[in-house]
Amino acid sequence: MGSKKWLVFALVTTVSWGLWGALSGLFANDSVPSTLVYSIWALTMIPPCVIALKFVNWNLALDKRSIILGSTIGLLGSGGQMLLFYALTVGPAYLIFPLISLSPIITIGLSVGLLKERTGKLGVFGIVLALIALPLFEYSPAGESSNQGAIWFVIALLVMAAWGLQAYFMKFSNASMNAESIFFYMTVTALMLMPVALWMTDFDTPIDFTAPTLTITAAIQILNSIGALCLVYAFRYGKAIVVSPLTNAGAPLISAVISIVILSVEPSPVKILAIALAVLAAIILAIQPEESGSEKITG
Repeated sequence: MGSKKWLVFALVTTVSWGLWGALSGLFANDSVPSTLVYSIWALTMIPPCVIALKFVNWNLALDKRSIILGSTIGLLGSGGQMLLFYALTVGPAYLIFPLISLSPIITIGLSVGLLKERTGKLGVFGIVLALIALPLFEYSPAGESSNQGAIWFVIALLVMAAWGLQAYFMKFSNASMNAESIFFYMTVTALMLMPVALWMTDFDTPIDFTAPTLTITAAIQILNSIGALCLVYAFRYGKAIVVSPLTNAGAPLISAVISIVILSVEPSPVKILAIALAVLAAIILAIQPEESGSEKITG
């Protein structure tokens, strides 16, 4: 597995998040408020967190720097998550997730400018293809917007910004603290926001508290939690400039494709082009050779 550990973890994140995104969008409805879905998601973070901590014998980074960095990562992720669940109730998942996948632009810019990360020519080509493909998903035929107008679009932009920053801080933190500690703080901050989510929930409206509905919701959300843990490990072993586009672009691509197929939506020619470019970019990023000597170039 060696130097390709990052790829294994990144692919697990990509697939699990892709399935999670599609299923979250398909099952989003008024019978289970987005704030309640958030609370269920926060609880599903606990099992992966316990397993991860057992791997390192509960060795937590408890210094001030680690607490601040870990909490920042957690708040950016959890805050974005809460906004996303609401966006899925007012907008189409097959447009929201591709828009969110623009977050690598932020991560890559910070990684190249501040972390001085570099990649090979093939890697640069893959990243360029991904960045060309992502904006194309925003173009939609007339009449495809949701009933809530541009609300979902604005919220998706906020999620994109939060997760782009989170990915950067996640990579930055891996240099000074273990991945398990990072995920621990992600879990803690997610749970800390649960009271806020429950306070925002309108319990006067009909809510489906039946066992099947809660079980399905939890099963969907744990896909996200597993992907989040694997993402932390992917950033530990890989370069943010590559991990971020592969996971944050690949997962929304899977979500969008599944949603389009199930909802029987006919993509416009521009979206078909975006899908083709994104798939090619993901393959290139996955197979690119390790950087070496004179082959290194800056992004």
